[in-house]
Amino acid sequence: MLAYRVTGRRTLITGVTGQDGSYLAELLAEKEYEVVGLVRPGRDAPPPVSRVVHADLLDPDALAAAVAEVAPDELYHLAAPTFVPASWDDPSEVVAAIAGATGALLGAAHRTDPAMRVYVATSSEIFGDSGESPQHERSPMRPRTPYGVAKLAAHGLVGALRERHGMFAVSGITYNHESPRRPVHFLPRKVTRGAAAIALGLEDELLLGALDAVRDWSHAADVVRGAWLALQADEPADYVLASGVGHTVGDLVEAAFAAAGISPEGRVRVDPAFVRPPEATPLIGDPSRARRELGWEPEHPFRQTITEMVVADLDELREGG
Repeated sequence: MLAYRVTGRRTLITGVTGQDGSYLAELLAEKEYEVVGLVRPGRDAPPPVSRVVHADLLDPDALAAAVAEVAPDELYHLAAPTFVPASWDDPSEVVAAIAGATGALLGAAHRTDPAMRVYVATSSEIFGDSGESPQHERSPMRPRTPYGVAKLAAHGLVGALRERHGMFAVSGITYNHESPRRPVHFLPRKVTRGAAAIALGLEDELLLGALDAVRDWSHAADVVRGAWLALQADEPADYVLASGVGHTVGDLVEAAFAAAGISPEGRVRVDPAFVRPPEATPLIGDPSRARRELGWEPEHPFRQTITEMVVADLDELREGG
């Protein structure tokens, strides 16, 4: 059973200006938390963040100082480089920004308040060529990208400090999750934006990679609700947060164009430059543990999520966005 605690608590969210951070900030504000956001120097955070502290992921001393200053009841570490292909450009920086920052924050949390509850967003990329699909919390982890390697290190740090210090530390193994707040360079938003632009006569075609690639897509609001539930449990554990259903890129295209009211026939072209090496193991999550122990259920079906994104893109493009 879950031990739901009283509201009026203080939380610190890294990555609060991103897709996940914005949904989480709104969720916690509704629950009457004091929401503090950690952002890069020179940047501000939007409402409902009550105040901000500044630190860079590559500055462990600044991260530790921010945790000590805020002394939150709950710390949600969401910030990280998120565009997987870019991790090949500078693997050392990706490892430092993901694994190094996670280590700094976990260490600071333990020093500041051993009772602090910490959630770290990891990734389905830790499974890589797992050899089994769907993946659960104990599936083999064989990452195939520098990003996946760094996230696996962060995942390992959560478990190591939880075991060593008895910390209430949780790794949320998140699969692909989307919303209208997702940046356009990510595939699902590229597709919904492209469908909207074609429907409005602003573009003629959409260039994509392999249409048979499979992903497990959820809504970002569902995923951050799972993160919150994980920190309300009686005991800390790691959780796969996923829909449990795989869809191809072709399914995504069909859903987006249907939501835009047009057919993809003759409007979608596969560009070899965008085709990535085939994946031996489809990344599809098994969220059974989160459902069983947290009572977590996704509330946004796949087509509903894609429709929401297309409608937002249509509105934005009509306004000249």
